[in-house]
Amino acid sequence: MDFLFTSERLGFRLLTIEDIEACEQFWGNEEVMKYCGGSTSSALLPQVVDFYQQCQADFGLSVYGVIDLANNTVIGAAGFNIEDSIEEVELIFHFTKNNWNKGYATEAASACMMFAKEQGSVQKVIASASIENKASLDVLGKIGFQYMGIKYFEDTDQEEAYFGFVF
Repeated sequence: MDFLFTSERLGFRLLTIEDIEACEQFWGNEEVMKYCGGSTSSALLPQVVDFYQQCQADFGLSVYGVIDLANNTVIGAAGFNIEDSIEEVELIFHFTKNNWNKGYATEAASACMMFAKEQGSVQKVIASASIENKASLDVLGKIGFQYMGIKYFEDTDQEEAYFGFVF
């Protein structure tokens, strides 16, 4: 399998239409997406995958499928949402519930940050998490993000802890 990059236990590649069923286990799961504005309907997931493929083509960065190298299965997604420019991107990570509390989010977020730094165009990475989502807040602290305060986000319709990381 061709990966764009790897970490100790994880491989990262673009998601494809063939991954939609796996994506339903995290993006389509209400419990997984509880703090992220809710789940995405199965009907919209092909558009999400297409969007992230286009981000990779346009910017050289995207949100990637996270593959467990031990069994070659998609266990989540991690990478970067790009709104206005490649200079400032948003780190995201989502994993299937049965892969929580195994250190995958920290490992994936760290690997994504190293990949972004190697690409050379990203100057700042932002991230946010619900103040109730202690696990995600811990991940951001572990990988060196600086807390910037509380900010309202329209996409999740809530105030969230806001973080920044400057290369």
